Amino acid sequence: MATLVDTSVWVDLFRGAPTAQVARLKALVGHEELVLGDLIFAEILQGLRTGREARQVEAALRSYPVLELVGEATARLSADHYRELRRRGITVRKTIDCLIATWCIARRVPLLHNDKDFRPFVQLGLVEA
Repeated sequence: MATLVDTSVWVDLFRGAPTAQVARLKALVGHEELVLGDLIFAEILQGLRTGREARQVEAALRSYPVLELVGEATARLSADHYRELRRRGITVRKTIDCLIATWCIARRVPLLHNDKDFRPFVQLGLVEA
């Protein structure tokens, strides 16, 4: 089974942050299929300051498949998830996080993250890696 790795973990890895999620990512390398999402790929590259940094990071990430996360069905289901969480008194702060979580829920793909914004999605079936 593949694991989708969120921007929050990749950023921590590239910054050398000693988080539990980075340790988990390192433990999964070579033992489990790791994938990137197109939205995650964009977020990572947008956060870099120079073209040189972007080329280096992109080269490092190219060893992982980049999957398309958003289509009409995911967009519609993501809106349903957003409304359901809002009904429960939880406001999702970022549309991209809602889309990523929804993609994972719909496909039963575990998400490795270091972002508290994903926690409410566990109520909707998100599996955390």
